[in-house]
Amino acid sequence: MVIKSVNLETVCGITSTLPDNTLPELAFAGKSNVGKSSLINGLMNRKNYARTSSQPGKTQTINFYNINNELYFVDLPGYGYANASVEVKAKWGKMIERYLHSSKQLRAVFLLIDIRHEPSANDRQMYDWIVSQGYEPVIIATKLDKIKRSQIDKQLKIVRTGLGAPSTSILLPYSALTKQGRDEIYEYIQTLL
Repeated sequence: MVIKSVNLETVCGITSTLPDNTLPELAFAGKSNVGKSSLINGLMNRKNYARTSSQPGKTQTINFYNINNELYFVDLPGYGYANASVEVKAKWGKMIERYLHSSKQLRAVFLLIDIRHEPSANDRQMYDWIVSQGYEPVIIATKLDKIKRSQIDKQLKIVRTGLGAPSTSILLPYSALTKQGRDEIYEYIQTLL
């Protein structure tokens, strides 16, 4: 996949009207510090287009990135951010739910999980919830460069088991640092288009 153009086209807050796009949409969900912006930047071949931050919980809007005028990457707000109030978390949840329910173009939901840890209760809840919305999440195990090569298979198994994901579900390891796994994600995206 060759990225020729990237454009942050729409930013939706809690009360915004969601865009009625005609191109396929791929949504990215994950905990606040899982490396979602880094993955999106890596896929877009841009350094800091999607805002990354040392302070988790920065993405508080749904951001629609137009890629090559062919598809959208949809960056959903991070969940499980400890410093957000219960009220704010509930609003983010409703916003994500509204998007998943109303998008006519959504082709896949990528759920990002840190490969180093067993999925948290928040991760499991998000996985189950995406499944209950009728989507089979594509699991991306981030921070691959932070573990030894000999640990990869064991950690992937922990992620799959921890989420209760079937053996048929797609699970792709990825490193924002080395870009390992990016080609596999591109290949999967091509199958959706």
